[in-house]
Amino acid sequence: MADAGTPHAADEHFPHVTDARTRTAPATPATSAAPTAPDAPAEPRTPREFEATARARLAPEHYDYFAGGAGDEVTVRANEAAFGRLSLLPRVLRGAGRPRTDVTLPGGRAAMPVLVAPTAFHRLADPEGERATARAAAAAGTIMIVSMASTVAVGDVAAAAPGATLWFQLYVQPDMAFTETLVRRAEAAGCRALVVTVDSPARGLRDRERHHGLQDLPEGMACENLRDGGRVRPIVMSPEISWEHIGLLREMTRLPIVLKGVTHPADARLALGHGVSGLLVSNHGGRQLDTVPAAVDLLPEIVAAVGGAVPVLMDGGVRRGTDVLKALALGARAVAVGRPVIWGLAADGERGVTRVLDLLRAEVEHALTLCGCASVHDLDPDMVRRSCR
Repeated sequence: MADAGTPHAADEHFPHVTDARTRTAPATPATSAAPTAPDAPAEPRTPREFEATARARLAPEHYDYFAGGAGDEVTVRANEAAFGRLSLLPRVLRGAGRPRTDVTLPGGRAAMPVLVAPTAFHRLADPEGERATARAAAAAGTIMIVSMASTVAVGDVAAAAPGATLWFQLYVQPDMAFTETLVRRAEAAGCRALVVTVDSPARGLRDRERHHGLQDLPEGMACENLRDGGRVRPIVMSPEISWEHIGLLREMTRLPIVLKGVTHPADARLALGHGVSGLLVSNHGGRQLDTVPAAVDLLPEIVAAVGGAVPVLMDGGVRRGTDVLKALALGARAVAVGRPVIWGLAADGERGVTRVLDLLRAEVEHALTLCGCASVHDLDPDMVRRSCR
């Protein structure tokens, strides 16, 4: 998953994964009915309320899969807490009028600087799965990054939402012939960019999933993008994937390539020499290496390292419109949200995702107005202060 308050988010989390170092036979988890939570609101109106409703409706193992992270979940908590330590410093009397929220990105334009992060297994949250999410993203005029671990094939996602702008999230596979097959499927579906996740040479150790014994999808669901003849391949996470593979991928396609999961400035500078079109600062929603710093705390160093050569995006911990403004003021072109989208999907299907995205857009517009900004491009680092709490 991409974002950690979701499933992630995201950002791309799935039990149907093979670590190239240790391959084990998958087990089918027991399913259980979702409990009834007495405190779940009838009509959620905030991200927290959507999460409460989703938790009430999801089976416990599926909620924990989406919500959980690696280890002690230090990074999961840090992603959200870091936004709480940032304050906005508004400008006044600027006559800005109603603000514009649209942004231009390597794979097209978005009506707002909030994208749908790549998160796996949407059909665990709603029977329509990624189809419903894509239709909601299209209605919001934003971009959906379709996970390689989608429970609906990318071509079927595109067919279900003809007006959607889609990018495709990819784990480069050691079998480069199959990697090319995945790229061609994304191209055929009309995806406008590849988002290559680079923070996963091995799979994160997630205690909540191990507690539930969650190792594979329920019967009737599969990672549909990974079909290869009569079988569904596992996603192989390999420590052998290197910058050389990014070069091979660059030769394979004309699609813009955005690297997701770059957290070190040195890697950001290296990426510029490998033909990438953008970077997405991400710690995988806290689902890979625990104790990695919060994504928004990493953002300024990555922005400085690339020096405007390519746009920088981020995901991790974004829950409100004010969070979006803080990230943009610190140099992000846009943010991606994962878990809030999943909570909307689990709460009310396509309508729930639409409401979450509409809420975020309204909050972004409102916060821009209060900050005296005519557009998202008027934000700058001087409008953010760090508190000591």
